[in-house]
Amino acid sequence: MTNSSVFIIAEAGVNHNGSIKYAFELIDAAVEAGADAVKFQSFRADASVRKTAQKANYQKGLTDEEETHYEMSKRLELSESDHQQIAEYCLKQNIMFLSSPFDLESARMLRERFKMNAFKIPSGELTNAPLLYEISMNHAPVILSTGMSSLQDIEEALGVLAYGYLGGEAPSKEAFQKAFSSLEGQKWLKQKVALLHCVSEYPTSPKDVHLKVMDLLRGEFGLRVGFSDHTLGIAVPIAAAARGASIIEKHFTLDKQMEGPDHKASLSPVELREMVEGIRTVEAAIGYPDKTISDEEKSNRTVVRKSVVATRDIRAGEPFTSDNIGCMRPGNGVSPYRYWDFIGKRASRAYLAEEELDDQVGDAK
Repeated sequence: MTNSSVFIIAEAGVNHNGSIKYAFELIDAAVEAGADAVKFQSFRADASVRKTAQKANYQKGLTDEEETHYEMSKRLELSESDHQQIAEYCLKQNIMFLSSPFDLESARMLRERFKMNAFKIPSGELTNAPLLYEISMNHAPVILSTGMSSLQDIEEALGVLAYGYLGGEAPSKEAFQKAFSSLEGQKWLKQKVALLHCVSEYPTSPKDVHLKVMDLLRGEFGLRVGFSDHTLGIAVPIAAAARGASIIEKHFTLDKQMEGPDHKASLSPVELREMVEGIRTVEAAIGYPDKTISDEEKSNRTVVRKSVVATRDIRAGEPFTSDNIGCMRPGNGVSPYRYWDFIGKRASRAYLAEEELDDQVGDAK
């Protein structure tokens, strides 16, 4: 994540539906699409969801209505063995393995067991201070989604991360704020943290996205900024890349008709590939803020620009007027900027129609 390219995360999430076979197929689809990383979710239902917890509104119509949030999470939970197989398959397929932890034990497993070198924190965990502290204590880079958050919420989360990076051992809100405000804390954040603008609605209406928030986050916190997208289609993440997102995250699935909470708001494998291609095209087109004439333009310039020419036969000594001179392609003669230098002067020689005028202006009026 240190190069200048847009880093594209293909979010498999829980769209494996608890099947390792589907997980492998999702990894293959991410590789085929050209994504930089494929991301799953790591959680233990017993540690992250109370049995009385309600499903989100968008989840209710996409899963068994009789199934509780806890039961759904338990069904979609990946074991350590599942993680091992997924991580090894990602390594084999030469794509970065990422997973978002939702509890401390999962975070430790990802770090200690699978040596995961970066952590993506979902919007729902932005206020999970113990989790943020655990991850930053080990100096891991963090990609932090900011859905459902105010600027104050984000600042508080960054304070926890800064305090962990600094090696603080007596966590408190005051200590977090002090760490955030310190030069050393800011230095760590700039080295380790990227923020993702995100709207936590599934799917998100384009009118609710407000990509200009990326500019706000960049200006407010001075960190790299990207976009975690939940809109339908690929137009908005491509637009985010054009606005300078350094990271793009997007859900994808093998089949939008599969049962599960995230399938319908996800891209198909074909759409994922189209999104990646679109982002790479936009990225190549952004270029640098340096207005120069390219070699390709130089070869076209003479052909498409114009010269001052006679628009009809002109006799020697005849005055140049708007009726007998004009501007026509190609542009290898006198520039049209000199057009008025000729008006009212007399031709020093005869010209044929469409002949370029001499660089020397004719006789005086």
